[in-house]
Amino acid sequence: MIKMKQQGNILRHLTIILVLVLVFSACATSSQKKDNSATQQTEEKVKESNPLYYDFGDVPIPPELKLRTKSSFVYHSSGFSAGVLVLRGRVELGSLIQFFESNMAKDNWQIVSTFKSPRTLLLFQKETRWCVINITDEKYSTHVEIWVAPTTNAATSGLLK
Repeated sequence: MIKMKQQGNILRHLTIILVLVLVFSACATSSQKKDNSATQQTEEKVKESNPLYYDFGDVPIPPELKLRTKSSFVYHSSGFSAGVLVLRGRVELGSLIQFFESNMAKDNWQIVSTFKSPRTLLLFQKETRWCVINITDEKYSTHVEIWVAPTTNAATSGLLK
């Protein structure tokens, strides 16, 4: 009978120790998650402030978008680049439009026109180039095409009268 009481006490003590270990490990894990989420938020802010530049040195790309090299085509010549970059990522449409509107202005692009819908077109112009950004909001991701082309001076030379 005494052995059973001793075994019962030992079992109770082990159970209490096990519960305490679980409680303390859960607290440590939740504090690590808080630290990780704070670090992730800081990294996201850094990413937002540091856009990427691919083949067009003055067209900023949010880091959440990944380049689709097989679908992209860029032509380089002396002092001149034209073509299309195709990108895909999980980005909210409104924030992506805001990103391009604010960051393209920083690179001296002037917005000419905007068509907003599930398929959004943003048209920008510089002195010698046009940029058309086609954003398609799909079910699980966002598809972006960035077209850059040189301007033609045909309209100013009178050829299209």
